[in-house]
Amino acid sequence: MYLSHLTLSHFRSHKRVAIDVDLRPVAIWGPNGSGKTNLIEAVSLFSPGRGLRRASAQDMARRPESLGWKITGALEGPQGAHEIAFTSEGGGARAVRIDDKPASQVALGRIARAVWLIPAMDRLWIEGAEGRRRFLDRIALSFFPDHAQAALDYEKAMRERNRLLKDMVRDPHWYTALERQMAEAGAALHVNRLAALDRIAEAQDGAETRFPAATLDLVHGDGEMPGSAAELRIALEESRKRDLAAGRTLVGPHRADLIGTFAEKGVLAADCSTGEQKALLISLILSNARALAADEGHPPILLLDEVAAHLDAGRRAALFDEICALGAQAWMTGTGPELFAELGDRAQALEVSDGPSGSVVSKP
Repeated sequence: MYLSHLTLSHFRSHKRVAIDVDLRPVAIWGPNGSGKTNLIEAVSLFSPGRGLRRASAQDMARRPESLGWKITGALEGPQGAHEIAFTSEGGGARAVRIDDKPASQVALGRIARAVWLIPAMDRLWIEGAEGRRRFLDRIALSFFPDHAQAALDYEKAMRERNRLLKDMVRDPHWYTALERQMAEAGAALHVNRLAALDRIAEAQDGAETRFPAATLDLVHGDGEMPGSAAELRIALEESRKRDLAAGRTLVGPHRADLIGTFAEKGVLAADCSTGEQKALLISLILSNARALAADEGHPPILLLDEVAAHLDAGRRAALFDEICALGAQAWMTGTGPELFAELGDRAQALEVSDGPSGSVVSKP
C-alpha cells in the first residue's frame, strides 16, 4: 500500500502542491517551520480518524484566506488503485470521497491504513492516561475500522448519562437506554483493545530488531473491566448511586490505562530514560506495522515526524533497515539530508522550504 500521487490545495502552509512518488520511503527535509509536518499530516488523513494532530477541518485551512482546502491522492494497493479526496469548504466539516463517491471513515479504513509517531507522543509514558488510551485506540483502529464508531457511540451515550448525573436525575428510566448503548459500545471497545494488544505482542515475539520490546497491560481505575456488554450494563446500573455522588461515570472503558514495561529490563516505561522511552515507542509502531502486514499481506503507510534526529547513527540505520525490509512507504521528516544518509538510494527525497506564498515542495 502506498500513495503514488498527492496534491494539496490551500492546506495549512501549502497553497498548491503536487507530488509523484513511488513505494520507497520518502525522506523529507527542510528548516523548522517550513511545512514538513503539514505535509505528512495531509498523508495521515488517508487513514480513518482526525489525523496526526487531531485538528478540526477549520484549523487545517490555509490562513489568512480560510477559503477551504482539498487533498487528493492515488492510493495503490493489492485491491487495485483508488482515487481518494478530502475537502472542507468555508470551514465546514471534512468530507471524504473514494473513487468520486461519498464515503465514510469506516469505508476509508477498509482500504487504507497509516500508523505514525510524532514528537508530541514522546511524553506518552509520563503524562495522563487519556493520551495512552488514545494511542491504544489508534492501534486498535488500524486493525478494526469500526473501532472509531464504537468510541463515538460510547462517548455520546456517556455524555448524556453524565448530564443526567450532574442534574441529579434519579429516575432509573432515564438511564436504562443510555446504559444499554454504553454497554454495547464499551464492550466492543474493550474487546478491540485487548485484541490489538495481542496482535502487538505476537508481532514483537521473535522479531529481529534493535529496538526493545515492550510488555503492554490494560488496567482500569475501578478494578477489573466487565468483560461483556451484559456485565458492563449491570455494573453501570449498580454504580449509579456512586456516580450520582461524583457527578460522572466511574466505570467503563474510559477509565482504562495502558501500562508499558521495558520487557528485557523489567522496568516500567515511565521510569525509563528519555532515549529508552523513544525506542519503546518506535518498537511499538514497527510492531503495529508488522502485525498489519501479516494480517493484510502488505504493510501500512508509516509517518515518522522528526524521528531520525533523536536516534544515534546505529539505531537510525537499524530503523531504516527495518522499514525497507518491511516494504513500507514511510514518510519521514528531518531538518537536513544528513539524517537520511544511511538510506542512500533506497529512498526518495523531498525538500520543503519557505516561499513567497507559503511552503514549497521540490525534489532535490
